[in-house]
Amino acid sequence: MAGNRPIKFRILELCNGGKWNYEIVSQIQKEYGLKGGFHRDSINFDIIELASGGMLKDVEVKVDEEGVYKKGFLLHKYELTDFGKVRAADACLMYV
Repeated sequence: MAGNRPIKFRILELCNGGKWNYEIVSQIQKEYGLKGGFHRDSINFDIIELASGGMLKDVEVKVDEEGVYKKGFLLHKYELTDFGKVRAADACLMYV
């Protein structure tokens, strides 16, 4: 299903309604069969790129005390912006 579309498109789908970066990364790794720290960080970078492009917005931040992503690093909760919804609809990912 999701493994056939570009990862950034799938990230946009997952963020509709809001998700933490570690939840997104974990879901993408599972769906696309990606393992290890390199892929984890690459997916997180894709999330950051989508946020810097205005398609996602950072709505909450907390320190990773438990090590769910990387202990001591910041965890970010992202939501799809209106611009992100339009771009996702343009790519036939979801209805606006």
